[in-house]
Amino acid sequence: MGPALSIIQESQSRSSSSEGQSRATSEPRQHSSNESVPLLSDLEANHRTYHANGDSRPDPVGKRGTKGVVKDVTLRISRNSRPVLKDAVKSIPAVILGTLLNILDGISYGMIIFPAAGVFSDLGGVGVSMFFVSAIVTQLIYSAGASGFAGANGSMMIEVVPFFHLIANQIAEEVGEDRPHAVIATTMVAFAFSSILTGTTFFMLGALRLGSLIGFFPRHILVGCIGGVGVFLVITGLTVSTRISDDEFSLSLETFKFFVLNVHNLVMWLPAFCLAVLLRVITHRWQHQLIFPIYFSIIPAIFYIVVAAARLNLQTLRESGWLFDMGTSSEPWYYFYQLFDFGATDWSAFWATMPTQFALLFFNILHPPLNVPALSVSLNHDVDTDKELVAHGYSNLVAGLIGTVPNYLVYVNTLLFYRVGGDTRVSGFMLAGATTILLLVGTGPIAFIPVMVVGALIFVLGIDLVKEALWDTRHRVSTSEYITIASIMICMTVWDFVTGVLFGIIVSCIFFVVQSSQRRSIRSLHSGDSVMSTVRRPGAHRAYLRDVSKQTTILRLQGFMFFGTIAHVEEAIRGLLDDAAWRRNPIRFLVLDLALVAGVDMSAAEAFVRVQRLLAGKRVVLVLCGFTVESSVGRALGNVGLLEMDGVELFETFSDALEWTENMYLRAWFRAQKAETLPVALPGRQDDVIPFQGSVIDSPRRTALVDAGWRTIARDHTPPDAQDAPEPFNTLVRAFSSYEAIDRETYAPLIPYLIRMSVPSGTVLWTQGDAPDGLYIVESGILRATYRFADPTPPMVESMVPGTIAGELSALSGLERNATCVVERSAVVWKLSMEDLARLEQAHPDLARAFTRLVLKVAKLDYDILITALATRQ
Repeated sequence: MGPALSIIQESQSRSSSSEGQSRATSEPRQHSSNESVPLLSDLEANHRTYHANGDSRPDPVGKRGTKGVVKDVTLRISRNSRPVLKDAVKSIPAVILGTLLNILDGISYGMIIFPAAGVFSDLGGVGVSMFFVSAIVTQLIYSAGASGFAGANGSMMIEVVPFFHLIANQIAEEVGEDRPHAVIATTMVAFAFSSILTGTTFFMLGALRLGSLIGFFPRHILVGCIGGVGVFLVITGLTVSTRISDDEFSLSLETFKFFVLNVHNLVMWLPAFCLAVLLRVITHRWQHQLIFPIYFSIIPAIFYIVVAAARLNLQTLRESGWLFDMGTSSEPWYYFYQLFDFGATDWSAFWATMPTQFALLFFNILHPPLNVPALSVSLNHDVDTDKELVAHGYSNLVAGLIGTVPNYLVYVNTLLFYRVGGDTRVSGFMLAGATTILLLVGTGPIAFIPVMVVGALIFVLGIDLVKEALWDTRHRVSTSEYITIASIMICMTVWDFVTGVLFGIIVSCIFFVVQSSQRRSIRSLHSGDSVMSTVRRPGAHRAYLRDVSKQTTILRLQGFMFFGTIAHVEEAIRGLLDDAAWRRNPIRFLVLDLALVAGVDMSAAEAFVRVQRLLAGKRVVLVLCGFTVESSVGRALGNVGLLEMDGVELFETFSDALEWTENMYLRAWFRAQKAETLPVALPGRQDDVIPFQGSVIDSPRRTALVDAGWRTIARDHTPPDAQDAPEPFNTLVRAFSSYEAIDRETYAPLIPYLIRMSVPSGTVLWTQGDAPDGLYIVESGILRATYRFADPTPPMVESMVPGTIAGELSALSGLERNATCVVERSAVVWKLSMEDLARLEQAHPDLARAFTRLVLKVAKLDYDILITALATRQ
C-alpha cells in the first residue's frame, strides 16, 4: 500500500482510538527503502493536519492558520525524511569501511601517480588530491543513478599508474628537466586527456551497445597485462620504500646488491614486504572483509607506540626515510589546478605520448566489461553492461574536464560495501561526502604516515596481481596461453608496457594461427556410395547409382579456410589423385561441401584454384556446394576466378549436388547405349552437356559404369511389347521388379482399383497434416515432397520420379500426412484411394497382403535413404 493511499484511508476513518493513532504514525514506517524512493519527496502532496488527540482529518478550507501550516509542513518533511534517515543510519558501517579503503588506496596509489624523482619528486600530495577528486566525481555520478548498482564504489583506475609513469618520463625527456614548469604543465594536460579519451570511448561503446563485444577479447592477454602491472607495483614498492626513482631501477647485479646487500636499504623495504606477506597468510586462513582495513590501521598505531617508547624524533625518522617528507604538505587540495598552464604546455611532447595514451586506453576499456558481469553475479543483481559503460563514460569525461585522472567501478570495494550494508544510493552519497572531507583536510597528514604502510599496501596488490597471473592460471589455461601470459609480463618488465601489450597481441595471433591450423578442417571424407540424394528413384536406378557412386568422393569442410588450414585440405585432395590411390579407386566427381565454412581467405582460395587444375588434369569434375555466389565464401572464390573455370559446378545445398551427380551418371549410361530405352525423367538442374564426357567412355571409369548399368538398369529397361504390358502394369514393373518378380496374371486384379490421374505442375496433391486419401504410383513427371520440422530444423525436400511411390506410409497406417506434396513437373499418376484399398483387402486379401508387402519394402529403402540424408546434411 503506497503512502498516498494510506493517508486517504486515514483521513476517511476519522478514528480517535489509540489503534487509529498507532496506525497513523506507524504506517509510513512500513515502507521499505528502495532505489525508487526520492531523496526529497513532494512536500505539497497529501496535505494533512495532525490534531492534539492524534486524529488526522483535513482542515476546512480557509480555516488554516500560519501555525498549522508550519506544523503541517514540518511534520511532512519529518515523515518523508524517515526512509532517508533510516538508510543513512544503516549505511554508517559501510561508509566507514569505504572511507578507510579510500584512504588506503589514496595514500598508496595516489602517492605514486607521478614518478618519485626528478621534477616530479614533490608531487606525491598532488597525486593524492587528484585521486580523491576522481573518486568523488565517479562516486557522485554512480550514486545519482548512472550505475545500476545502488551502492557502487568508484575510484581512480589504479592500473593506469605504469602508463602514467611512461607518459611523465617521456614528456620529461622530450621537454627537458631544465624546464620543470613546462614538463609538469604538459604532464597534467596529458593525464587529463587520458580521462577524456577513456570517457569518450566508454560512452561510445555503451551508446552503441558494444559492451558484450569487449568481453570476447582474449582473457589471457588481459591477465598477462595485469601480471605486468603486478610486477610494476612490486618494483614500485621497492622504490617507494628506498626512495629511489623508477629510472634508477634496472634488472642488474648492481640493483640486486643495492636492495639486498645494503643493510640500510634492506631494512627499509623488507618490513613492508613481510607485512604484505603476513597479511596474505592471515587472509588465507581467515576470510573477513574487515581484516584488511583493521590490519592497516593497527600498523601505524604500533609504529607510533614504538616511536613513543623509544623517544625517537619524527624529523629524524622523516630524514631517514621512515616517514614521508611532504614538501607540499601545506598546499591546499586544489593546488594541482595551479600546475595547469596551457601557455607553457609543450604540445609536440604531448602528441608524442599518443602511442602510450592509446595503449593505456586499450588497457582501460577491458576492465569494466569484465568487472561489471562478475560483480552482477557476486551480488545476484542483474544490470545492463552497456548502461554501466555509459556511466563510466560520464564519470571519466567529467574527471578529464576538471583536470583529474581516469576512474572506474571498483569490484572489491563495491562488494565489501554491499556486504556491510551499503546497498542504497544514500550510502553512496554519504561515501562521497566522507571522501570530500578527506580531500578538504588536505595532504598534510600524509607526512605522518609510515612509509612501510604505503609500501606494504603496494606490495599486497602487486603480489596479488602476480599471483593471479602466474599461480591461479597454472591449471586453468593451455600451455600456449600460459607462455603468452609469462612473456607479456617479462616484456613489460624488461622494456615497457606499450611494448608488452603489443607483444602479447602478436604472440596471441601467432599461437592462434598455429592452434587453428592444427584443428581439423576436414569434417569427413568418404565415397558417394555411403550417402545418396533425397530423390526417390526406381530400385534398379538406385542399385546402379550405389555401385557407380564409388567414383564420387565427398569432402566436407568446416571452420575458416586460411593459409594455416588449407594445407591439410590440399594434401588430402592430392592424396586422392596420386597414382596408387587412383589405381584403387579412380574418381569422376569431387564434391566439396562448404556449408560449415565460415570464410575463405585469399591464400585458401588460390589453393582451391591449384586443386582444380590438378582435378582438370585427371578429368575430374569439382562440385562445390553449401554456399551461394553472393555469400562471403562465394565472393572469395569468385574473386580468384574459380567459379568460372571449366569443370567446376556450384550448388546451394549438398543434396542438390548429390542429385546432380546421380543424374549425370544416369544420363551417361543412357547416352552410351545404342538400344532404345524408355525416356527417363530426372529432377533438379537439367544439363544436356555432360562435363568431361570423354571420361565417361574411357576406361577404367567407363568399364565400372557400363558393368554396373548392365547389372542393374538394363534388365528393367528393355522395351516391352505394348500389347503384352499395357499401363499401369509397366509402371508397376518399374516400381517393384527390383524387389521381386511382378507376374502379370497375379497382379491383374489390382489394375481396376488404380485410377489414372493427369496432374499439371503446381498442383498440391496433399498438405502436411491432412488425412490420407490414398497412395500414388508415378508413371511420368516429377513430384516434390517437403518435410517441415519444428524450428530451428530446416525443411527437407524429396523428389519422386517415374517408377516410384508417394504417400504410401500415411495410406497404409491411416495417420496424417507427414509432408506436403506438390507436382513439380506435369505428371501422370495412378492412385489407389483409401476406399479402393479397403475394397481390395475384402475382395482379394492375398493380393492386398502381397501388394502391401511390396509397398513396405520400397518404403523401407526410401526412408532409410531419407534418414541418412537427414543425419549427414550438416
